[in-house]
Amino acid sequence: MEVKFYDNIDDELLKFAVIISKSSGKWVFCKHKNRDTYEVPGGHREANENIIDTAKRELYEETGALEFSITPISVYSVTDKNEVNGTGEETFGMLYYAEIETFEEELHSEMEKIFLWDELPTEWTYPLIQPKLISKLKEIEEAKQISGTDIDSRLRISH
Repeated sequence: MEVKFYDNIDDELLKFAVIISKSSGKWVFCKHKNRDTYEVPGGHREANENIIDTAKRELYEETGALEFSITPISVYSVTDKNEVNGTGEETFGMLYYAEIETFEEELHSEMEKIFLWDELPTEWTYPLIQPKLISKLKEIEEAKQISGTDIDSRLRISH
């Protein structure tokens, strides 16, 4: 499996959105009803849906986030043959970061529960992908603090 990051890409190539989130300084993770592992919210783009709308929809569906700010971080790709990608070709997604202020009382999705943690979990649903996405977020946050650049100005999506 290979994970790569890109500064820009054609919008129509973006197939999914993943949203690394925090609330009150704690990492937000989801536990799927059928798994004993933890994951960040995310999912596939629906037909004619803007990728930012995919991110907002998935964040709400999987965490119950009602009030939040969301920022694009990076385009990334995964090359691997698996149950989601039977061909093994490179597939592209958009990585976002969200600060969640309020949550809905109940979840209405395949997620059983959300967790707010100070530390990152060790039981990842996608252990070869999720830690790399979080490392990319941390790398960009550190670069932003050093240079003072806005994360949004780094990213260009061609429509």
